[in-house]
Amino acid sequence: MTKPWIKNYPENVAHEVDLNRYDSLLALFHQTTAKYDQQTAYSNFGAELTFKQVDVLSRSFAAYLQNELNILPGERVALMCPNTLCFPVAMWGIIRVGGVQVNVNPMYTPRELAHQLNDAQVETIIIFSPSTKMLADVIEKTDIKNVITVNLDDLVNKGLPCDPVDPRLSQTISFTDALTQGESLTLTEPTLCQTDLLFLQYTGGTTGLSKGAMLSHGNLIANIMQYQEFAKNKINYGNDVVITAIPMYHIFALMANTLSYFYFGAKNVLVTNPRDMASFVEIWKNTPATVFTGVNTLFNGLLHTPGFDQVDFSSLKISLGGGAAVQQAVADKWQQVTGVRLNEGYGLSETAPVVSLNFGTTINGKAVYIPGIGVPVPSTDLSIRDDYGNVVAQGESGELCAKGPQVMQGYWNNIAATNECMTPDGYFKTGDVGMLDEQGFFHIVDRKKDMINVSGFNVYPNEIEAEVARMTGILESACIGVTDDKTGEAVKLFIVKADKSITEQDVIKFCRQGLTGYKVPKHVVFIDEIPKSSVGKLLRRELR
Repeated sequence: MTKPWIKNYPENVAHEVDLNRYDSLLALFHQTTAKYDQQTAYSNFGAELTFKQVDVLSRSFAAYLQNELNILPGERVALMCPNTLCFPVAMWGIIRVGGVQVNVNPMYTPRELAHQLNDAQVETIIIFSPSTKMLADVIEKTDIKNVITVNLDDLVNKGLPCDPVDPRLSQTISFTDALTQGESLTLTEPTLCQTDLLFLQYTGGTTGLSKGAMLSHGNLIANIMQYQEFAKNKINYGNDVVITAIPMYHIFALMANTLSYFYFGAKNVLVTNPRDMASFVEIWKNTPATVFTGVNTLFNGLLHTPGFDQVDFSSLKISLGGGAAVQQAVADKWQQVTGVRLNEGYGLSETAPVVSLNFGTTINGKAVYIPGIGVPVPSTDLSIRDDYGNVVAQGESGELCAKGPQVMQGYWNNIAATNECMTPDGYFKTGDVGMLDEQGFFHIVDRKKDMINVSGFNVYPNEIEAEVARMTGILESACIGVTDDKTGEAVKLFIVKADKSITEQDVIKFCRQGLTGYKVPKHVVFIDEIPKSSVGKLLRRELR
């Protein structure tokens, strides 16, 4: 098919990229650490790790995993940690033994944690000590045998306070002790190739259970190279300073910040708790950032934090939003305050994640920025299709489908779901409604019919309804997404009560026990009847 978006590519950007530059991320890692050696790779709370130190520390950790825990290539290892220096050290250590990293949100409830650990068949977990309570609640229902605990002060050494490990977990080892033991052990790195599995990135499931997107070394190498080519006019190799406030377990920060800018020789400034906006602003005041990635909620929060408008933004070159649609009002205000346009990207966990970027274009010799998700990154094809899989005419809406080397291998142990999301000609069905305009730019018209996007995190109504159904006194429920100034969307739950004494606060309290914070309903409405079709199917559209 023709590609009407090609004319909108930034100047000098190739339409295809070399996908065979590296056999694996391990090869990329060794070249990068040797090249940038004594430069700072990651910093956190003022402590810094050079590329050389990341190399040395990750080798020690890998040696511990290989010798003491007998981690073999292909074995899943869970990493449940916020943005700390331990995250990249652990990640590269897992990669160096050929392990498969299972990224876990530290804010998960015990129910969510147990499902993910069991689905991925995990026996080893590296976990933030404040999250060990969640693990202790469910560990007997999992196959977990090895627990490595991370403290906020690990590798920082500034006496930072941190909640202790739950005493119910008696057989644990600290991350620093694992590093110490690994120092004297040998490491035999496996020979890896692009088809080897790298990450299991769990994404929301329409059945209420999350699915593990299988991302290979080749998937991530492709996306790094695609971003590198598309952004090459704005990359300052060895000199960029990137603020990493999005959680590194989120695929956006994992690919863009943790991996891509590491490869570019940048300094990654890790923000552990971006919700503390006042402290975040102070970090930025002391950081000559050239790149900032975020989600709409984060941009909006910073803009409303006192002192943010006093930050020196003279070094800032790239502001990139993803995870959820960037609201135009926020983008306009961001440019007004920082002097830098807020660019938008689009992607999913299943696409490692980036499939399109919007860095603006040139029309008739004039720089132009058309809001939207922009154009496909190099070596990527986007197609808008109707319900029957037919490509629709330019200007018409349909399901956005993506094809490229960054598309996942499939869902872990879920052939049915994998087959359901792929077209016969190899396109991944995103479930989002998109449109290719007459000028050759893509736009998201609507999202998956029922999905709710809270601060860049996908929330699925079925999961919430299934959890609420466990509550005594609830007859039935249905939930939808409603516009929210702070989080983009919020969860609104409609309930038919069997027990008339149940209150809104009772429901919210119950939900907090089984759902991560962003999934907990913000609004609860009691009604007499849930609208249904003639066959009893929930009609959420009538609640909107």
